[in-house]
Amino acid sequence: MNDPQLQSNKAASAALPLTDRVREALEITKRGVDELLIESEFAQKLARSELSGKPLRIKLGLDPTAPDLHLGHTVVLNKMRQLQNLGHTVIFLIGDFTSMIGDPSGRNLTRPPLTAEQIKENALTYFAQASLVLDPARTEIRYNSEWSDPLGARGMIELSAKYTVARMLEREDFTKRYKAGTPISIHEFLYPLMQGYDSVALKSDLELGGTDQKFNLLVGRELQKDYGQEQQCILTMPLLEGLDGVDKMSKSKGNYIGITEPGNTMFAKLMSISDVMMWRYYELLSFRSISEIAQFKREVADGRNPRDIKVLLGQEIVERFHTHQAAEEALADFVNRAKGGIPDDIAEVKLSGAPLGIGQLLKQANLCPSSSDALRMVEQGGVRIDGAVISDKGLKVDAGTIVVQVGKRKFARVTLVA
Repeated sequence: MNDPQLQSNKAASAALPLTDRVREALEITKRGVDELLIESEFAQKLARSELSGKPLRIKLGLDPTAPDLHLGHTVVLNKMRQLQNLGHTVIFLIGDFTSMIGDPSGRNLTRPPLTAEQIKENALTYFAQASLVLDPARTEIRYNSEWSDPLGARGMIELSAKYTVARMLEREDFTKRYKAGTPISIHEFLYPLMQGYDSVALKSDLELGGTDQKFNLLVGRELQKDYGQEQQCILTMPLLEGLDGVDKMSKSKGNYIGITEPGNTMFAKLMSISDVMMWRYYELLSFRSISEIAQFKREVADGRNPRDIKVLLGQEIVERFHTHQAAEEALADFVNRAKGGIPDDIAEVKLSGAPLGIGQLLKQANLCPSSSDALRMVEQGGVRIDGAVISDKGLKVDAGTIVVQVGKRKFARVTLVA
């Protein structure tokens, strides 16, 4: 794909001056992003928007591949809300059509296409959950089947003619699979084309996505040029690591925090992240100002317990998705049940064999000398997982990352894999 930095749809002589308000909006837009392409073009879009009073059209597409959203999804939704607060139109695009193709982004195996029934079921909860971040009154909801279905076979052929196989193979995942001799189905080439065509249909000024979506976002930019439109800018957000601090937050990996989980559960999970990972979560999830977060870092460097700062993050997130009262209750519950909270030097343990019986888990994590001792502790109410007392001696723990406490002083952050 051509280097986007070599392209510009505005001559330098026609550049509008940037007011303080535009510069401030640009800084808000850039906070926590991985890339903004092309920044100079987007600055001009902001300037023209301010001059004309016409809001920019900001697009985010999500395929309803699962019915529930987690904090990893909200990284890009938070950015949408910031742009919404700047007065721009945000378009929450549900990819009901593209979901039937299946996006292989960053995967060695293709994602199985969803059935129409699965898509409909998942989409029912998507916007309701996204509205916990976005202002629903100022959000345009669209489904890409609106313009994709009417294309028909002729339209699909015409659209496919606008992109070559060589350009498709510039996508890193396709390149790796082609070199490795891993099959690539023709329908997979249609996904970035159809996502790009969404930008044409919506006349978007800016499209957001994760770093794994960069290729697809650039396809949209190229197709807009082919259709005679002003090209959209693209903004990629980092992928949030999960509770294990290693892999991308994912429900399938069990290292996630669901935005509809109870406040106590959300708070306990947030308190389980490492002190280092806490700053990453602040950068990508918190609505606090950059200067305030910098002040927190100085305070920790000067000796303040990082747990205090983590508590503030936990309460902020719980309050956002529940209530202020729920955040206060979650803190009180955590302090009461964890007897002072999780130590800063908590051991990190990785175990295999999920689902694993609670007795074996405690023994293998070196929290109990034997499985029988472990079961005795469970029976006595001396075992907690993520702050909750465990009473079922037959419990089998699924894959994921949890904080396990035995008695008052033994802790471990256990990552359990299949």
